[in-house]
Order: sequence, then structure tokens, then C-alpha cells
Amino acid sequence: MRAVSFERNYVKHPAGSCLAAFGDTKVICTASVSKDLPPFLRNSGKGWITAEYSMLPGSTGGGRKRRDGLKKDGRSTEIQRLIGRSLRAAVDMEKLGEVSITIDCDVLQADGGTRTAAISGGWVALYDALRVVAEQQEKPGPEYYLLGQLAAVSVGIVKGEVVCDLDYINDSSAEVDMNVVMRDDALVEVQGTGEQGVFSREQLTSLLDAAEQGIQEIEKAQRGALGLA
Repeated sequence: MRAVSFERNYVKHPAGSCLAAFGDTKVICTASVSKDLPPFLRNSGKGWITAEYSMLPGSTGGGRKRRDGLKKDGRSTEIQRLIGRSLRAAVDMEKLGEVSITIDCDVLQADGGTRTAAISGGWVALYDALRVVAEQQEKPGPEYYLLGQLAAVSVGIVKGEVVCDLDYINDSSAEVDMNVVMRDDALVEVQGTGEQGVFSREQLTSLLDAAEQGIQEIEKAQRGALGLA
């Protein structure tokens, strides 16, 4: 694992915000609360969590990264859907009520694992946003809405060895690349690809074991940032 940190209240205006750092990968995550629900949820009594993801100019090597326009590129669209799905798995939408929370994840600096840093930092920003919602709804606190703690990490096989939390160099040369999202000890999503071949059932088990250990370290950093036991 690279060094992992979460700096809360990085931006003062949103209900929740966090600078997530996985090594040299740095992502600003903000959580905004509104009553603007998707049409299919209006008058349903249920809430919604969605996400937007973008890589800012200067976040990558090899020249300036163009800003996403009104139509995002396919990669950004796929990643923000992953972030939204993952965060929704951590919250009881019926308890949330008719509230919409948008998590914006903007990559300041990319060195591999931007989507997993965004999910992990997004959960920290979401936790603080739920503090605000709890105050407005006169509920005990964020735990009232949460189904569990959410974190994500990348794992892969590089030169035949399992590596957890891939930086760009490892990611670009990995024979197998996988992203794992967990809520507590349960799997939320697994995205795995044999980039340069195939992998065995035994290797898959080793990758999931490594991811679980890595996520435990991330969860520890999340709890430390939030001041939780």
C-alpha cells in the first residue's frame, strides 16, 4: 500500500469535502445536498446519491488534459457510474428520504487508482454531508443512514506478483488489473481484467485477499480522519 490520507473540510462551501491522497494520486471529493431528485424518485419517499468524475488539466503527464465538455468521455462516464453505484450501496435510501446528494470527484493529480481514491474519499465527504442531513431531519447522526463503511482499492499481478494499490507504472505493466469495492467485509463491485493474458481461480483469490487487507488499511485512515473509533 502507498501512503493513504484523507483531509476533511478541504473546501468550505459543500456539506462535505475531502482531499483523498493515495501516494501521488490526489482527488478532491465534495458532497452537495439538495432536494432535486431524478424524476423516477419524486414523491417516492426515497433519496438518491449520484457522482460526477473529472480529471483536471495538468492532472496527468504527457501534456495538458482537455476539460470534459457537456459530454464526458467514455472513461469518465464509466467511472462516475461506478462511484455512484458504490456510494448508494452504503446508504439506506428510504431512511434518507427525498434528499439528493451529489459527490463530485475531481482528480488533481493522477498516478494510478484515481477511481478507487475517488470512491474512498467520496465516502468520507458523504459521511460529513450526512451529518448535515441528520441535523436538518433531527436524526441521531450519519450512522442512522449508513449501511456500512465503504472503501475501494486496486490490485493486480505485476511480473507474477500480487501488488495492492497500483501506481501508474505498475498499472501500465500489470498482467492482471482489478478494482475492488467493499462495504465492511462484503463485496460491492469487482472489476477484473487479464490485461496481458489470463489468470487462475487461485490468483483471483490472492487478489481478493490482498484487496481486503488493503481496504482495511484505507478504512482505518477514513475512521482516523473522521474521528471515529
